[in-house]
Amino acid sequence: MSTEFLRLVDIEKQFSGVPVLKKVSLSIGRGEIRCLAGENGCGKSTLIKIISGVYDFDGGDVFIDGAHFSSLRPVDSIAQGIQVIYQDLSLFAGLTVMENLALNTHLEQRKFLVRREDMRVIAERCLAQIDVGIPLHKYVGELSVADKQLVAISRALVNDAKLIIMDEPTTALTQREVDSLFAIIKRLKDRGISTLFVSHKLREMLEISEKITIMRNGIVTADDDIDKFDEAKITYHMIGRHLDDIRFKATPPTDKPPLIRTESLTRHGAFRDINIHVNPGEILGITGLLGSGRTELALALFGKKPADQGKIYRDGKVVNIDSIQAAMSHGIAYVPEDRLTEGLFMEQSIQRNMFATIYECFVNRLGLLRLHEIDRASSETITRYGINTDRFRNPVHSLSGGNQQRVMLARWMMTDARVLILNGPTVGVDVGSKFAIHEMLREIARSGVGVIICSDDMQEIIQTCNRVLIMQDGMITDELQTEGIDDSVISLRLKKARQESLS
Repeated sequence: MSTEFLRLVDIEKQFSGVPVLKKVSLSIGRGEIRCLAGENGCGKSTLIKIISGVYDFDGGDVFIDGAHFSSLRPVDSIAQGIQVIYQDLSLFAGLTVMENLALNTHLEQRKFLVRREDMRVIAERCLAQIDVGIPLHKYVGELSVADKQLVAISRALVNDAKLIIMDEPTTALTQREVDSLFAIIKRLKDRGISTLFVSHKLREMLEISEKITIMRNGIVTADDDIDKFDEAKITYHMIGRHLDDIRFKATPPTDKPPLIRTESLTRHGAFRDINIHVNPGEILGITGLLGSGRTELALALFGKKPADQGKIYRDGKVVNIDSIQAAMSHGIAYVPEDRLTEGLFMEQSIQRNMFATIYECFVNRLGLLRLHEIDRASSETITRYGINTDRFRNPVHSLSGGNQQRVMLARWMMTDARVLILNGPTVGVDVGSKFAIHEMLREIARSGVGVIICSDDMQEIIQTCNRVLIMQDGMITDELQTEGIDDSVISLRLKKARQESLS
């Protein structure tokens, strides 16, 4: 029997005459863990949809389990054992775990009457395949992201999956949950089930993959064993240039008070006795494991979840930040981690998203918007922030993740914010956009703004911040200058804080 499960040969695809895939070839062996990497827009999603039969291909050949396909439908792909777990997981939040797991089987068998006992047996068998225990009666909408991921994997195995494609599976997972997911992927490998792993996170690629295929502009730029690569080589093949290891050095003025300072700031059940300060022109990093309190602290500084005790100083004066409006009036801005549900109006235009907080600045004496001025300002802002679009009236959901993040940055910087707080500023964006956003934040800091970055990306903290605070169980346990250290130092401090918390 051949060790090869899937082989794509010279696959081509066009949309409206524009080539998206140009003679792309890819091979996946039985039980192989392969990473598919590349920036947004490189053709990864199109390739996945061709493998799953969602898109037909214009040229080339597909071989699955030795069978040749000149055309592929979703039913063909599923019948051959290919399952795709998309980023949104495609689960029914209003159904129980048991119902989600048994649904496909009942549909396939065309059953009109459903016995709950049959559903329970199917669901238990599904979860047993990956050796996890999740309450079958619980609604999927009540589960953590990690448990939803496990339900999606279990459901994929119902149909005798031989290849599971995971699209950005770790975006919303903690490190512990990522470790658990990787352990499951390795168990699937032992059973001969292949995994195609799509991710923007370079370290995860190196940790879990055996082989890697890298794409750029619709072509394969590299394809080899993972031990032939490091982060720099992967980045080079993804974006076509080398990125320097840039460190940010802040030179805050000594004759001015901190832009923002807290004194014994406390929110019961979230954080306590927080004393921090951010100077003009400084980028402060705050990191910590899930439950450390870093997000809650950011939300308190922005007035969304105000502190119960303590003081906040702006430019040396005590201020009352008890609402978002109060924070904005004091020049404090906040960019949330989840841009899809918290940061952007996805169906609205790019322009409306950029100007959502300052439309009143463009109202004339009659109370009407000066539309020509807004259009001119839109074009200037798109250029200034490098937003890749040809029309500012396009819906914001038409942009890549990195460009959506730029829209949020532009929106808040147009409020003349003096303190910019960002929670996970590059979550779900490709490496090129990540580099560009980091440089943008450095430029914002150089203009005299104080920047706070909450992140669990150690490399992001090291390269972008001049100081980093480590939080554990709602308290600051350590402070480090980032100059002269690498991310392993922060990881060790985090581990030490965790161990001390458990002891």
